[in-house]
Amino acid sequence: MISDADGPVGSIACALKLAMMKAAGDDLPGDVIVTTHIAKNVAIKYNDGVPFAGMPVSSATMNDHQVSPAMDAILSIDASKGNRIVKQRGFAITPTAMQGYILRVSPDLVNVMQSTTGRSAFTLPISLQDITPYDNGLYHFNSIMQPHVATRAPVVGVALTAQSVVGGSDSTASHEIDIAEAVRFCLEVAKRFTVASPDHPCEFCNAAEWQAIRHMYPELGVFQTYGNGPAGRS
Repeated sequence: MISDADGPVGSIACALKLAMMKAAGDDLPGDVIVTTHIAKNVAIKYNDGVPFAGMPVSSATMNDHQVSPAMDAILSIDASKGNRIVKQRGFAITPTAMQGYILRVSPDLVNVMQSTTGRSAFTLPISLQDITPYDNGLYHFNSIMQPHVATRAPVVGVALTAQSVVGGSDSTASHEIDIAEAVRFCLEVAKRFTVASPDHPCEFCNAAEWQAIRHMYPELGVFQTYGNGPAGRS
């Protein structure tokens, strides 16, 4: 098992815990959909000189299977220990991406992160390139924001991080405690999101501010497509 397995391991752990909760009669009022991908044979690619595990299928194919129209919001768990920006053990969350916009980091998700970890929240900066299709020839931090390409729902990345630069293809590099922290965060978001009320919200983005943005500024869904890139696709 390599470092890039952190996302699938975390996703499976979330699904197992939700199943255990349901078996114990601890049902959530809403549905939680968990999808992931596991591969036994992948090519090694390099990003800023750091080895990553490449995907055996295209990012678009991954989205076809991993993103559902039924999803009202998405948390994307991904090993991100090869970065040189956020250098701390545990996980970091990204700003919310939705319909081509990169919005503010959700205060509600910051609250959940602080309560589940007992520490100040850590955030991972993303760029506009990160929320465009993975194979359009532009630089991407990694594939953590790729669900954004296939949905109109808000997407937040949950990035497993480390103090050192760890290659995605490195073995014996997964830390159970760090994955568990990310899993607890995702489960708590699922609980609060499905029971959210005006007094206890769990918003990925502020609905009123989103409406104001869309009134003031144009549709940016083009950034979810290949635009006028060399691929010639839309």
